Order: sequence, then structure tokens, then C-alpha cells
Amino acid sequence: MSQDPKPLPDLNESAVAKVTAVEHLGAVSLEGMHNSVNVPHHKAGFWKQMAAFFGPAVLVSVAYMDPGNWGTDLQGGAQFKYALLWVVGLASLMAIFLQIIAARVGIATGRDLAQCCYDWYPKWTRVPNWLMAEVAIIACDLAEVLGGAVALNMLFHIPIFWGVIITGLDVLLLLSLQGLGMRMIEAVVLLLIATIGICYFIEIFVLPQTQPSFLEMGRAMITPTLSSSDMVYVAIGIIGATVMPHVLYLHPALVQSRKFQKDAESMRTAIRFNTIDVTANLSVAFLINAAILVLAAIVFYGKTSVTVGGQVIPFNDSTDWIQAANLTLAPLLGTTAASVLFAIALLASGQSATIVGTMAGQVVMEGFMHWRIKPWLRRLITRSLAIIPTAVFIGFRGANNINDLIVLSQVVLALQLPFAMFPLLHFASSRRRMGQWQLGWFLLIAGWGSALLITAFDFYGLPDAFKQAWQVIAGH
Repeated sequence: MSQDPKPLPDLNESAVAKVTAVEHLGAVSLEGMHNSVNVPHHKAGFWKQMAAFFGPAVLVSVAYMDPGNWGTDLQGGAQFKYALLWVVGLASLMAIFLQIIAARVGIATGRDLAQCCYDWYPKWTRVPNWLMAEVAIIACDLAEVLGGAVALNMLFHIPIFWGVIITGLDVLLLLSLQGLGMRMIEAVVLLLIATIGICYFIEIFVLPQTQPSFLEMGRAMITPTLSSSDMVYVAIGIIGATVMPHVLYLHPALVQSRKFQKDAESMRTAIRFNTIDVTANLSVAFLINAAILVLAAIVFYGKTSVTVGGQVIPFNDSTDWIQAANLTLAPLLGTTAASVLFAIALLASGQSATIVGTMAGQVVMEGFMHWRIKPWLRRLITRSLAIIPTAVFIGFRGANNINDLIVLSQVVLALQLPFAMFPLLHFASSRRRMGQWQLGWFLLIAGWGSALLITAFDFYGLPDAFKQAWQVIAGH
């Protein structure tokens, strides 16, 4: 393929579709899953089409509910009650805009983001972009390793160090799921997400002892406030943990698992239903994240300790909220059952994110470098690169505060994120790349505005993040 394809001329819709189809013959993303899900004709009924297109955003939404998100939401609720709910809402809204744009790029170009960068940016950018994307995926995987280790500790009282080592065996789960196909992966992940979502819904809306003040929550959602430097830091953590670089690379590939026609009407239908898919699933992710923050506020805010099974658990500035988070389910299920269910949900969250991270790794490696390796080997390499430094750190420093390592991963993600967002928006805004499917004025403003705001928040928080990261490394 040429380094800089000729611009698409202003042709009629069918001609543009033909040019697009011919231009993008060749290697495809996630080869075993590409065009693997049939979709009905674009004139079929709404629910038939929705059932066919629903799914890619389920996998994407996992990145918005991983242990990193849980940790920041829990800390926000425990320290500031409902005051940071507006940040969760804003971050989720910006994520919806960017993922809608990512899906649109995949449908319109027939390429994922890494392939677009390979095709349309200078050769010298390929290796640096690939390495940055790989580092981001490993940083995300570090959070999944820690989440899995904490879950195993809750379930079986396995020490965190050995839990970290055991998480390397998740390659077996990945192999079994990938062999069942894209629809089965989507169904399993959806079930895991629904489990924790239903529990939190019951606590907030059904149980009287954990029902929040909806008036106070509503006021917090519409009155943004950042009244202290600590609040600013947690807010940056919430935003920095929201839009993940690897899912911006992955989402354009996932939408191509649907076997839709390349005529203008079919592509318009694909864009429409993927937009609904993104909006619905990321709205659910927002509700779950908001619920975690709200329940943390109810259970932890203003308290110096909680009594569980006769044991007093104290809270202070160094409390590891991930390891205390199971207490948010105790009012519904009782202490033991809450610990078990939360551990299962945390393990499920980590495993779901593991599947997504492995597919993202395949996409960036194949897209930037044109290297193809088997998924199990890809998984083993990525997880090993996350497990080894984590195990060394815990071996020397102990496992008293898992949040320390999560902070390190968020620093890495904050640095890499602009290198995924801005190429995505560059391609999506260009008629030369997108033809008639280039962004309209609303998504243009929403997308670029979101990217600039997220980048500003990330880099504003980097000095504090680096300071805290150095404290983690130096053992202060």
C-alpha cells in the first residue's frame, strides 16, 4: 500500500464505496474474527439489526470498569462523598464520544487505528507508536494482575505475591474462549458485567440502609467543584483511568467482526447501530462506576473504621480501597458472601480486561509492524511483562498498598493517551481518509474538545503523579 493514498474525490455514494472497498483489500484485523458475525439486510427490523450489531462495545466497556477505575471511584467516594460524581459523568460522556468516533473510523476505512497510522503516517513513526501502545497495554495488564491477585486473596487467602504469579495461568481461559468465537466472548463478558451491576443496583435502589440521597447526588452531578488539591488529584485519576489508549486501537477492529455490505446504506446502518451499542454499554459502565463511588461514600465517608465480623478495620490516607471494596456489598449479602461475590466480580473484571488487552495487543502488533503471532503466545508475553516487575516489587516491598502500583500504571497511560486520541481524530476529521463518513460538526467539536480536555487534565496531574510514582519506586 502506498505511503500516502490519493485523496478520495467528491464522487457519488456508490463510487466512494467502491473506492473504499478496493483501497482496503489486504490484511485484516483480528483475522479469525473478521466478518465472522452475519448481519441482516439494512432494511431489516430495528431489533434484528440491533441484536446483530450489539457486542463490540460490551468488550470496550470492560476497560471502563477495570481495577484502576474501581480504585479511583472508591477513593473518590470515601474521601469526598458525592462531590466527584460530576467527574465520573463528564469522563464517561467524553469516552462515549471518542469510542463512537473509533467505531466510525473502523466502518468507514475498513482499517483499525494502527493500520491507519501505518498507511498514512511516515515510516519512522511506526516503531515508536507501536512501542508506546505496547507499554500502555502492559500498564493496563498490570492493573488486571493486581486485581486478580487481590481477588484470589479474598477467595482462597492466597498471598498477593503468589496470586500475581497464578494470574499468568489465565492464558488457558483466553484459549478456551477464543476458540468459541466472538459472540461467546461477548456473552461471557456481558454476564460478568451484569453480575456486579445488578448487586449495586439492588443496594442503591432497594435496600433502605444503603439508599443514598438522590437530591444530593443530583446536586453533585450539576455543580462541578474542585475545592482542594487532593480532590483535583483524585479527579485527574478518574479521568486518566477512563479513556484507555488500547481500546481506541481495538474498537475499529471489533466493529469489523460484523459482516455488513459496503454500499452507502449498509455502512450508514452499521454506523448508526454501533453508535447505539457504544452509548448503551458505556452508559452502563458509567452507572456502575457511579454506583461504586456512591456506595463507597455511604460505607466509608466520614468514618475512621468499620466493624466486620467483630474485627475493626481502620481507614486512613494509606487505606488500600481495592482491598476494602468488598465492604460496599456487605449490606446486601452479609460480610462473607459480599467478600466472595466481590472477589468473583473483581476476578471477572480482570479476566474480561485480559481478553480485551490481548486482542488489542494483536491489533497494534499486526497493524504497526505486520507481525503475526498466536494469541496464546501474545498473551503469555504481555502478561509476563506485567507479572515480573509486579512480583519483584511485591517481593521486596510487600502488598500493603496495591494502589501504589496502580498509580504507576496510570502515569504510563496518561503519557500514551494523546498518541492514540489525536491520530484517531485526525483521520476521522479528514474527507481524504473517510470520504462521506468524515465527522460532522457535532462529533468534530465533541471529539476534539474531549481529547484536549482529557490531555489537559492528564498533564496537569503529571507532576503529582510522577512525585507519587517516585515515592513508590524509592520506597518512601
